[in-house]
Amino acid sequence: MKNLITSLALIVTVLGFSQSKSTNGMVIKEITKVENVSVTVTVDSAEEIESSFRVEDIKEILESSSDNEIVSFKIICNGEKMSSGVKSHVSYKIEGNSNDMETFLFGIEKIRKAAINYYNNKN
Repeated sequence: MKNLITSLALIVTVLGFSQSKSTNGMVIKEITKVENVSVTVTVDSAEEIESSFRVEDIKEILESSSDNEIVSFKIICNGEKMSSGVKSHVSYKIEGNSNDMETFLFGIEKIRKAAINYYNNKN
């Protein structure tokens, strides 16, 4: 009998809390705004650059940014350890505005090619 009462109380509680609240005709709409988009990619080889991202992938990310917002892209190319034991690296960075996406994406393409050339010239 105790289990029956507990089960009924649980069902009534769940049904009571699961009912939707009346909005009285009001609909609340939330708007998500993305500001200051910054993408950083760290790679160890040219093959990793070619397989890890494409400019189209970055374009998809940047399309979620609002108008007239600062956008930036940075790629860090890890190198070999130096005689001091510290790992060498080179980085390329571009900053732009979401209103001029074509120029920004062109810059990303140039950075991507420069990073691939960095690894190709090391060998």
